[in-house]
Amino acid sequence: MGTIGFPVTRTSRSLVAPSSATPQETLRLSVIDRVAGLRHLVRSLHVFDGRSGGGAGGDEALLATPARTLREALGKALVDYYPFAGRFVTEEDGEVRVACTAEGAWFVEASAACSLEEVKHLDHPMLIPKEELLPEPAPDVNPLDMPLMMQVTEFTCGGFVVGLISVHTIADGLGAGQFINAVADYARGLPKPRVAPVWARDIIPAPSKIVSRPPRFELFDLRYFTVDLGPDHIAKVKSSFFEATGQRCSAFDVCVAKTWQSRVRALRLDADDPSRPVHVCFFANTRHLLPPAPGFYGNCFYTVKATRPCGEIAAAGVVEVVRAIRDAKARLAADFARWAGGGFERDPYELTFTYDSLFVSDWTRLGFLEADYGWGTPAHVLPFSYHPFMAVAVIGAPPAPKPGARVMTMCVTEKHLPEFREQMNAFAAGN
Repeated sequence: MGTIGFPVTRTSRSLVAPSSATPQETLRLSVIDRVAGLRHLVRSLHVFDGRSGGGAGGDEALLATPARTLREALGKALVDYYPFAGRFVTEEDGEVRVACTAEGAWFVEASAACSLEEVKHLDHPMLIPKEELLPEPAPDVNPLDMPLMMQVTEFTCGGFVVGLISVHTIADGLGAGQFINAVADYARGLPKPRVAPVWARDIIPAPSKIVSRPPRFELFDLRYFTVDLGPDHIAKVKSSFFEATGQRCSAFDVCVAKTWQSRVRALRLDADDPSRPVHVCFFANTRHLLPPAPGFYGNCFYTVKATRPCGEIAAAGVVEVVRAIRDAKARLAADFARWAGGGFERDPYELTFTYDSLFVSDWTRLGFLEADYGWGTPAHVLPFSYHPFMAVAVIGAPPAPKPGARVMTMCVTEKHLPEFREQMNAFAAGN
């Protein structure tokens, strides 16, 4: 049962297999897929107001509930994306692969005894715990062995929430967004997905020096904080950057710069040693740096890292912090090429999670905000890309129709939260 006043009841739990025969094979993963740190669950909630009718059209659509529609569409999408219906296995040589067994993805149907309006459309702070809206794991299967789990919770207003749990090993954010849009295409009655998937993991280079070792974790007691940044203030910083450099920057650059600077100021590392380096890391898509493979949905990214003395970041104007981030992004092609050729001393995918590093994830361009199952696109998407060993900021969008960007963080401890909150709120207010 859910919280008092807003109970959520799970009414059905089952495996959804591909709706027609699929190849029975064991597929090799790329060297990036097999990075040990990617074997984790990515959780998100996708909130649909359900005001646009629904389903695939025709008389049958009148009977189609969101849960029934998505269940059927998922079965069809798993024919195209059949590895999602398989299981991760570890071979004798220790290499993780995907056994395409067609056992299926885990699917849960649920209902909430309230309207979305009564729970503020799940805007922050959430009035229903996320655990009620995300699928409980399938029995007798390690959740890390099952590529995909989904829960569809229907609300009394006709709206619904899709709770997704996927394993990062099988797809990066763009790949997961591509898969979800394939489910949405079938839900709307299309005969096939608009983007045909390809496995093609062999397009990813495999430098001979790569040995993926489990990362070492130090656990931090991090606190959650979220803030919305208005489009006017983001535009003002972009304009200032252009005036100073003659170059353009993105809303993402602005959000990362201010979050990184606010965090560095809150940590006050410069009080002890202004030359101490601080880092911000984010994961840049590298599909454009590889042979063309339209429909590729595997992990295809490189870690971009900007490092500066903490005193410099704390004292700089926001334009200078944006410049540091743009400089790091400009090195992407050369750094990725050097990695692909084996020209590195330390594997850049072997990340170090320390409190002086901020990791940023961008959820605005992955395709989730465009997914339409027949009831319109989501009012908003809530990612939960948080881990107690990793200081994280997620860049997303505020609930529609509010413009701008939403920065969702778990990146500071209780001790540093008040000043971090003050710094971010001041920026959001245009100060």
